[in-house]
Amino acid sequence: MIGFMANRLNRATSPYLLQHADNPVDWWPWSAEAFAEARRRDVPVMLSVGYAACHWCHVMAHESFEDPATAAIVNDNVVAIKVDREERPDIDAVYMTATQAMTGQGGWPMTVFMTPDGEPFYCGTYFPRQQFTALVQAVARAWGQERGDVLDSAQRTAAALAEHAASYVGAGGPEGAAWDVVTAGAVDALDRDFDPVLGGFGDAPKFPPAMLLEFLLRHVSRTGSPEASRMAAGTFEAMARGGMYDQIGGGFARYSVDATWTVPHFEKMLYDNALLARAYAHWWRLAGRGAPGVGGTTDLQPPAASQASLCRRVAEETCEFMLRELLTPEGGFAASLDADSEGGEGAYYVWTPAQLRDVLGAEDGAWAAEALGVTQSGTFEHGTSVLQRRSDPADQAGLERLDRIRGLLFADRDGRPRPARDDKVVAAWNGMAIAVLAEAGLLFDRPDFVAAAEHAAELLESVHLLDNRRLTRTSRDGVAGTSAGLLEDYACVASGLLALSGATGTGRWAAVAGELLETVLSEFGDGHGGFFDTASDGERLLFRPADPMDNATPSGTFAAADALLSYAALYGSSRHREAAVAALGVVPAIASRYPRPAGTGLAVAEALLSGPVEIAIVGPLDDTRTRDLLGTAMHQAPPGAVFAIGTGSTGSGLPGDSSLGDGDDEEIPLLAGRGLVRGGPAAYVCRGFTCLAPVTTPADLRAALRG
Repeated sequence: MIGFMANRLNRATSPYLLQHADNPVDWWPWSAEAFAEARRRDVPVMLSVGYAACHWCHVMAHESFEDPATAAIVNDNVVAIKVDREERPDIDAVYMTATQAMTGQGGWPMTVFMTPDGEPFYCGTYFPRQQFTALVQAVARAWGQERGDVLDSAQRTAAALAEHAASYVGAGGPEGAAWDVVTAGAVDALDRDFDPVLGGFGDAPKFPPAMLLEFLLRHVSRTGSPEASRMAAGTFEAMARGGMYDQIGGGFARYSVDATWTVPHFEKMLYDNALLARAYAHWWRLAGRGAPGVGGTTDLQPPAASQASLCRRVAEETCEFMLRELLTPEGGFAASLDADSEGGEGAYYVWTPAQLRDVLGAEDGAWAAEALGVTQSGTFEHGTSVLQRRSDPADQAGLERLDRIRGLLFADRDGRPRPARDDKVVAAWNGMAIAVLAEAGLLFDRPDFVAAAEHAAELLESVHLLDNRRLTRTSRDGVAGTSAGLLEDYACVASGLLALSGATGTGRWAAVAGELLETVLSEFGDGHGGFFDTASDGERLLFRPADPMDNATPSGTFAAADALLSYAALYGSSRHREAAVAALGVVPAIASRYPRPAGTGLAVAEALLSGPVEIAIVGPLDDTRTRDLLGTAMHQAPPGAVFAIGTGSTGSGLPGDSSLGDGDDEEIPLLAGRGLVRGGPAAYVCRGFTCLAPVTTPADLRAALRG
């Protein structure tokens, strides 16, 4: 028997690995040394993959990994490796593919038994303690007594996985895809999968389809499709009014365990909230085309006034949640909040009628229970209820009463034991946060949002971006981690920086985005127009992951297409545009069969169909006329539009009578030759660097954008 000693995770930077640093299991981090130890001892490897906010990961840890007797069985029979899937999604992708192939399903914690060469032969997810200990012992017996069969099975599995991975390479669709036909067909297919009563797609559990919603909004904006509008509005409203949305603190939980959006899985992820806040802001923008201060009308059918109020509230509250709960002292955004706290899963968020009365008094407590769906029997566990807001009070007095009650409940809840926070900073997810905060800051006149986006960008540049212009995936406490950036990190950070450049006029951010995209093109390409998820010099695994489909986050391939297309529009680069179009080649095949994992690709296709439109605003940012033009452009912009802001210079704004201003303007070619008009701010609406005549008023800019 191997005696217990402090395991090797105490030197990790991942909060998830540190959660297991005191386990009696003799954990190893993923390393060549761990596999060498398995060869030396002639035992299998047990890989356990999870993440800090994972409820069932905690359950298995408490039942098995913290139990000395169970740990002794593990230590005697295998070399145990622990991996944070958020830190190493490439490892997770490889072995999740194996798990799904062997079991027909996946999830976390993921438990994989493999040879010392990393070839899996038995996979699963959560195992209760008795089943887990029996499994470890059975694996050890098979390894000792049926070695030939085990190795043969592992080798066949590894070969099948490599063959499956190769099927993605060069799997693009036909040249010159008719994108209007592809996107319209995807809307029809989604309509068949849409839940017309409860919103969302499919049955329980229901996940927030942020990328699909972005596609549907862009399709509505371009075509006025009533089907796309109905699906988007129904899903947006159902999610915002159900229990998956935190009705007093803002922000979304990971998913709904039921079809009615009532009970969530309570973990809160940065990526969900960044993606959803941006989608809700864009939903409001669709309504806001006729909003006061923006003016104008539209031929589309935007959300009703109550829906417009709802989507703005949810977008702002979700951004506020990110700043309040996830912002780190270094200026980045933490990965997640745990589902559990003292008292169990969801204890921080749920209420009983008695608790409402204790905080609010009898009259307000009863009124709040009715307004927020708190019942005597409960909608969750142990007679507790998840707060919902299925409808709003009909009058202003009722709305004000509800807001006052929400504030009181929030203050009381703030005194409860809080869920743990995974405070590592993930590059890709921070890129998503930068994008929404930059856009929402302009849309909602929230300079604090824009400032937070700038601070996060500065952290990524100073800590994650290395001297060789390569990215590290994570950092913690301002110290870079050792995991190399993946395709999604480069793509999402580039997209966020391009959005930030467009919101602030700081062309330096667009230039950094360009450097990241050069790495994408040089180190991630598969030679057939697509991309691998890992760089060419990345760690060699059983196969090189290259999954083009969206999952909980946008696929790296589609995110790269989005960033490449935006950069091409700002810089007039046919090379970047051609790379974006090539990366979308796989979309028609995916969308024709099952469009749900193609949402980001379809959204980028909508931008292609719109141009994308290029909008250059020139004028001092401290001039209200410049701000009015920029605000109008942000509200009226068609799908995927890109923005560049420059100081301009005195001139007519016509070719031959304008020049660039000083500083950052020079970094973005879209601004070249776009000057002030009669000494004042001006806006240019362009496609392919061919521009309409410059305009100087919001009304004329609205007309130009409609044209």
